[in-house]
Amino acid sequence: MNITVYLGANEGNDPRLAQAVRELGRWIGESGNALIYGGSACGLMGELAKSVLDAGGKATGVEPQFFVDQGLLYDDLTELFVTKDMTERKAKMIELGDAFIAFPGGTGTLEEIAEIMSKVSLKQLDAPCILYNLNGYYDSLKALLDHMIAMGLSSPERQQGISFADNLAEIKTILQA
Repeated sequence: MNITVYLGANEGNDPRLAQAVRELGRWIGESGNALIYGGSACGLMGELAKSVLDAGGKATGVEPQFFVDQGLLYDDLTELFVTKDMTERKAKMIELGDAFIAFPGGTGTLEEIAEIMSKVSLKQLDAPCILYNLNGYYDSLKALLDHMIAMGLSSPERQQGISFADNLAEIKTILQA
């Protein structure tokens, strides 16, 4: 399965992030699944790709031209798609993915997984949508989704397919891998 992972190009200030992203990458690489991600060599994105590749897996990057021009590309990817902009990048990552994981990240990660959440809730995408809630990172988003239901603006049926996982074992269970 192609697992699209959204995450930041920053390292963050919690060393548990790098440890968890390396664990996720090692599992993707060893399990026979393949990584689809943003293509950067920087921060957590670079750690993830390196871990997948070091474990013998395949890592496909989808990088907009302006990031390539800035020299942010991970050089040893299995495959690379260069897009004209972020909009095209998001569409390509969705097209290539069979499952979608949001690792803790910034506003770009939030934007990307919000689109997946919307497509899943509207039944325009039949794929697992997982928010990796490492150390409670996405607790506030989970509370917001619950609040949407309480306010009658969403429903449990609409949010079916959107999952929160606290660790890699829960991700594996959701993906039945």
